[in-house]
Amino acid sequence: MYARLTDEMPPFGSTRVPGGGSRRLSGGRGDAQGARIWNKRRSMCERINEEKEDINVEISGQLEVLSPTTRLADFDHLSIYKRHHRPRPILLRSSSSPNLIDILLSDHPISLNQPHPHPPPLPPPPKKSQRRSSAKNGMATLIPRNDSFNARTRGASHIDFRTATTGVIGKAMRNELSQLVNTVQDSKTRKAFDTEMQSFFYLFTRYLAERAQAQELDWDRIKSPGDDQIVPYSSLSKPKDSSALSKLAVLKVNGGLGTSMGMTGAKSALEVKDDMTFLDLTVRQIEHLNTTERVDVPLILMTSFNTHEDTLRIIKKYANQQLRITTFNQSRYPRIFKETLLPCPKLADDDKKNWYPPGHGDLYNALLHSGVLDQLIAEGKEYLFVSNSDNLGAVVDQSILQHMIDTQAEFIMEVTDKTKADIKGGTIVDYEGSIRLLEVAQVPSEHLEDFKSVRKFKIFNTNNLWLNLSALKRVLETDNLDLEIIINQKNLDDGQPVIQLETAAGAAIKHFKGAHGVNVPRSRFLPVKSCSDLLLIKSDIYSLEHGQLVINPSRMFENTPVIKLGDHFKKIQQFQKRFKKIPKILELDHLTVTGDVNFGRNVTLRGTVIIVANEGQRIDIPDGCILENRLLSGNLNMIDL
Repeated sequence: MYARLTDEMPPFGSTRVPGGGSRRLSGGRGDAQGARIWNKRRSMCERINEEKEDINVEISGQLEVLSPTTRLADFDHLSIYKRHHRPRPILLRSSSSPNLIDILLSDHPISLNQPHPHPPPLPPPPKKSQRRSSAKNGMATLIPRNDSFNARTRGASHIDFRTATTGVIGKAMRNELSQLVNTVQDSKTRKAFDTEMQSFFYLFTRYLAERAQAQELDWDRIKSPGDDQIVPYSSLSKPKDSSALSKLAVLKVNGGLGTSMGMTGAKSALEVKDDMTFLDLTVRQIEHLNTTERVDVPLILMTSFNTHEDTLRIIKKYANQQLRITTFNQSRYPRIFKETLLPCPKLADDDKKNWYPPGHGDLYNALLHSGVLDQLIAEGKEYLFVSNSDNLGAVVDQSILQHMIDTQAEFIMEVTDKTKADIKGGTIVDYEGSIRLLEVAQVPSEHLEDFKSVRKFKIFNTNNLWLNLSALKRVLETDNLDLEIIINQKNLDDGQPVIQLETAAGAAIKHFKGAHGVNVPRSRFLPVKSCSDLLLIKSDIYSLEHGQLVINPSRMFENTPVIKLGDHFKKIQQFQKRFKKIPKILELDHLTVTGDVNFGRNVTLRGTVIIVANEGQRIDIPDGCILENRLLSGNLNMIDL
């Protein structure tokens, strides 16, 4: 009746078993037959039904569906059982006494709105001695104590709802994913899609487990990072030569669409300076590095299903440049309806709005599964510099690379000093002596102000990361690399709420030896997330040298001006329409613009300038106008000024 997992079992599907050796099922059915049962469903293509059995794991008294991609070594300390059940009855509202449902272990496919097909009488609950015997032998039981039912009163429940429904939701999700996989006709494409859905299902089951346990961060264990965990950039020594560059590759996370700025294509195709795009600037930087240092640093672009076609079309114009460009696509996961926790898409080629790229934390598995990681190692590359494509300050820095080699650190995160504009950025913390990345989504609501405080957390993550490629391969093969799940809530076009389960690349810092942060100058963090950022980059504050932004030496202040443009400037089309030409802001400290405001040519802004056009009002700044420490409000046209 029961089959126990032992150390001789062969690997489940194609999943590696860390630590060597193999595993097999043994027990009452015999070893060969037990192994056949284990391998009965290796793919998402196979639906959970009466003929197909399921594997369930009891974790701290809670039963969870075991993902096919879960590494078996992670569950060595658990007891895993397989049971054959007759169908169980549903709980009828008209019943005078409660019926017990073992829907988690049922062999039937789960449907959230269909009754259970067969309702035979339920066997009586075990006696007290039998319960003790089962607990002693490590066997799982969902039968509650009789006294818990006797104590139950109308309108009150003694069963945690989330825990009780975890298995049902997991099974329903797996059935939906199996149907998705079956909509793929081509066998090769189906296999790749199946692997992708298995990775998503593993992430989803982790989310269900964390949701059921409802464990919050222990804030008292969090401390500011120590001096040995954050190294000042000023303490790094300059390399004696550029030989280390031959071991380096550069990866740009290029999956963003720039929807917040009103864009529909790849954000990296946006012109940001001197008619050059994000990608143009990156290619210019690396080509200059390769030609001047006589090295071969390849450029790798991780795209998403949203940007892949655009990126392939754009990079064709770089065919004659002195660098190699490799692209690979990150995962595509289904959005989840918030109410039902079921996937939005019904077909593998369903509308793009029903899918999402699962964040830059997906780059590690995407590197491995695409074959790019093995390719880089085979070429003799040892280090990888990772950054977002919209961060124009993220250029190759030989001092950081040499520091990584000298300290033998496997992972380095660039951090920079926090300002009021960076209060939501993730930060490095010390968690019981271990370095971790803390994101705002992980912070309990009562501690949000502490998290935003510059006093306790003085730095934040720029998402410029340096990785040791061999160490990354080791971690991926011997560890689950479970990154903290970030729940991103969205709405579909019709208003239906959905959730996206995402991960952050910086969260991997806890998995690597000698990992630490380097506190870099603010100039290495110049992201373009809004049109306010775009105005700063396009202005005379910066000039270009070989694709790299250089601050104008004529600027008297070390820091850049604070720019806040209102909703009338939110979309790129509105921004371009309202500026006939970008103003001169070399001597600007602060600019706030709200309402219907338009700028003419050759406008100069100095000091603090605030321009407010209330609803129904319009302000036109004429050509050649100079505004210094001015507050403008109301209706204003060229004649008035």
